[in-house]
Amino acid sequence: MSVVQHWVGGAAFAGASTRTAPVYNPATGETQREVALASTADVDHAVQVAKAAFAGWSGTSIAKRQQIMFAFREGLNARKDELAAILTNEHGKVLSDAGGEIARGLEVVELACSIPQLMKGEFSENVSTGVDVYSIKQALGVVGIISPFNFPAMVPLWYFPLAIAAGNTVVLKPSEKDPSAAMWMAELFKESGLPDGVFNVVNGDKESVDALLEHPDVASISFVGSTPIAKYIYETASKHGKRVQALGGAKNHMLVLPDADLDLVADSAVNAGFGSAGERCMAISVVVAVEPVADALIEKIQSRMSGLKVGDGTRNCDMGPLITREHRDKVASYLEVAEQDGASIVVDGRGVQVDGDENGFWLGPTLIDKVPTSSRVYTEEIFGPVLSVVRVKSYDEGLALINGSQYGNGTAIFTNDGGAARRFQTEVTVGMVGINVPIPVPVGYYSFGGWKNSLFGDAKAYGTQAIPFFTREKAITSRWLDPSHGGINLGFPQN
Repeated sequence: MSVVQHWVGGAAFAGASTRTAPVYNPATGETQREVALASTADVDHAVQVAKAAFAGWSGTSIAKRQQIMFAFREGLNARKDELAAILTNEHGKVLSDAGGEIARGLEVVELACSIPQLMKGEFSENVSTGVDVYSIKQALGVVGIISPFNFPAMVPLWYFPLAIAAGNTVVLKPSEKDPSAAMWMAELFKESGLPDGVFNVVNGDKESVDALLEHPDVASISFVGSTPIAKYIYETASKHGKRVQALGGAKNHMLVLPDADLDLVADSAVNAGFGSAGERCMAISVVVAVEPVADALIEKIQSRMSGLKVGDGTRNCDMGPLITREHRDKVASYLEVAEQDGASIVVDGRGVQVDGDENGFWLGPTLIDKVPTSSRVYTEEIFGPVLSVVRVKSYDEGLALINGSQYGNGTAIFTNDGGAARRFQTEVTVGMVGINVPIPVPVGYYSFGGWKNSLFGDAKAYGTQAIPFFTREKAITSRWLDPSHGGINLGFPQN
């Protein structure tokens, strides 16, 4: 069986560790390959290679870096179908969804192509007589990226193009569940002219994560994943003196007011709840229905769910499997919790008929009504195709429910009342807000990140916050003396 190795110094690297983990095809349940799990020594080797490459790369002209980013962008766009097939093969998402993931990642690559503009400093002439002040941005060094299984292409693309364009070198640790996308992008980057050692990939588990978090030569850590792990990443990396972007989990609510277009709401709830089998940190998992709309809305959602086709992502299906059997079983267990807590299961995905191998990791779209807010089905991030409905009596009650959540990643309001929408965007304590938009992921030139337990630290991903995170600013005060100048003055210049 083939083994997915690491990528260090511009080539595949086997590493010293002999540990491996299975990489499944979620649509068949089969182990299709193994992935090497890096040891601490393997991670150190990758970091040292990246460190050695830093001086040359950070000293490369911005124009040359930009040219390489353009070449990478063109290659990724031309060969995106290849990458989409890899995503479907290892993650299970349908091909159209895989294509959408790549398109959103391309937005950030295109932003990185504007690196000359992003790296500009400021200049103030003659702040005092003959004295100028200006600022410059310089790269940090070796940066670490730890990415999740649900977006094996898009999330790394949120980080490494901007980090590399700014002059840093990178060690990426992708999810061991679907590692091949990262290796494919590393090869493409080399073909695009990136010098060896600038972009490295180490596959692994907690040992490799901890090695990155604790390594003295890693300047920053960027992470996306569940809240408990994000908190651990933030605390551990911060303790070791690193800058940290740590994006955590979510429980995203959709507030539906009585004046909303219920057909639009139903379409949006199905799309945002079951796309990518609900394995999205921006998936809508709770519909908060302001009465008296709940019954009518549930009927419309149920009608649309009946037409969804679940199956192999390479076929003409709407939704694929979950990432592993263990994760499928964990998500399915919440249906038992719902029944025990008195909720009403309107659509049960456990018996779904699929267009695919019976051994795949299947769980169909599930709709649960009247979910108690005390239930684990409501309070915990399920990360699967389970859509809950909570009924409230007013806008204020719905808002209080959302603001009372420990999470603050994304939310949406559906209404035709502009005043209510404006009030919601101001009053809700959530980092990304949609108004009649169910998945408000910002475009590449804004930044992605939530509030509360959905974000640790103060730096969001990509967009306007990326360059300050991946660079250090120097302020320089300069005076070039006129040849006729003379005399000694120990005080500060006054004028």
